Amino acid sequence: MTPFPPRLRKLTLTLHVTASVGWLGAVAAFLALAVAGLSSSAPQTVRGAYVAMDLVGWSVIVPLSIASLLTGVLQSLGTVWGLLRHYWVIAKLLITLLVTLLLLVHMQPVGHLADAAARAALAGGELEGMRIQLIADAAAALLVLLTAAALSVFKPRGVTRYGRRRQREQNLQPH
Repeated sequence: MTPFPPRLRKLTLTLHVTASVGWLGAVAAFLALAVAGLSSSAPQTVRGAYVAMDLVGWSVIVPLSIASLLTGVLQSLGTVWGLLRHYWVIAKLLITLLVTLLLLVHMQPVGHLADAAARAALAGGELEGMRIQLIADAAAALLVLLTAAALSVFKPRGVTRYGRRRQREQNLQPH
């Protein structure tokens, strides 16, 4: 595939960066809510935190993760980096795909906690293991998303076998 014209390339890059940074910020907000839900002694705060986590998860985090995945694939197809030419692009694709799939699985306990909190105030130790797990998962997600961002900025060297073959083919074509 030939690279996108500059305007389209900048548009797809803008969409991808916006979705990715939004996803990162939404996960940070989710982490703050998870900490508030575990550490607060105010029943209304606990209830509100878990109900908000479910809303933020399904309405913001999941759509942004999918948007980041789709715009990342689109962006890679329209640039010289390609989708399968460089190891850092493949790493980002795998990270984004894996984190998106884990997020969808992760949203089930979030929904369970939100339902439990909406029905009645969660007592101090009630569902504590699940509540701690949400904090650990959100913190891990932040680290992984920051790793993906670092890959985008630093672009470590390493061309795949397919990438080398494509480079040779392009060098053989008359300019």
